[in-house]
Amino acid sequence: MKITFYGHASLGIEVSGMHILVDPFISGNPKAAHIDIHSLQADFILLTHAHQDHILDVEAIAKRTNAVIVSNWEIATYYGNKGFQSHPMNHGGSWQFDFGKVKYVNAIHSSSFPDGTYGGNPGGFVIESEHKNIYISGDTALTLDMKLIPLRTKLDLAIFPIGSNFTMDVEDAITAADFVECDKVLGVHYDTFGYIEIDHAEAIKKFFNSGKDLMLLEIGDLIEL
Repeated sequence: MKITFYGHASLGIEVSGMHILVDPFISGNPKAAHIDIHSLQADFILLTHAHQDHILDVEAIAKRTNAVIVSNWEIATYYGNKGFQSHPMNHGGSWQFDFGKVKYVNAIHSSSFPDGTYGGNPGGFVIESEHKNIYISGDTALTLDMKLIPLRTKLDLAIFPIGSNFTMDVEDAITAADFVECDKVLGVHYDTFGYIEIDHAEAIKKFFNSGKDLMLLEIGDLIEL
């Protein structure tokens, strides 16, 4: 499994010969100006919620790639009504896709499209694939529901927002790592704009002092599990 960071909360996942994009907000992020959305591959697009900084490039990419958009009922229906392929899910539900099993789990946040359309309840994804399991929390506060995840799935990586103000901060992400019983964390949703700027060295040190590994990738860089 290869995971590429495209800035903010946008990720590319390559697994089982398939390409998954998560929350593609790239063209509107000046820090990701070197990423060409017209060359990105996508068989599936996973969306945690409907905010613009998570869905901006969905239509451009899905139109070109014919990717299946996977999200909650409201978001999947929104894009389905526009003629895009979609797969609706809801909290607690799982589905076996070609690349692995996906479970849609709880997140505490808000969710609406830029045009004001209701985006349903936000969520995260637990992906079990190729003997590697990851948790993408989406934008969320720290929640005790995270403790349910390791009851079903042993994680190899947890992906958490760490920018605070709109989501968890670094300290809450450390607690979240305890809750999901995963000491390997990829940080997202930081530095894109002023509200969520962080001190990288301090964040990494706090994780290290807690016996955990925080990865802060440069935009365009990848890790392999």
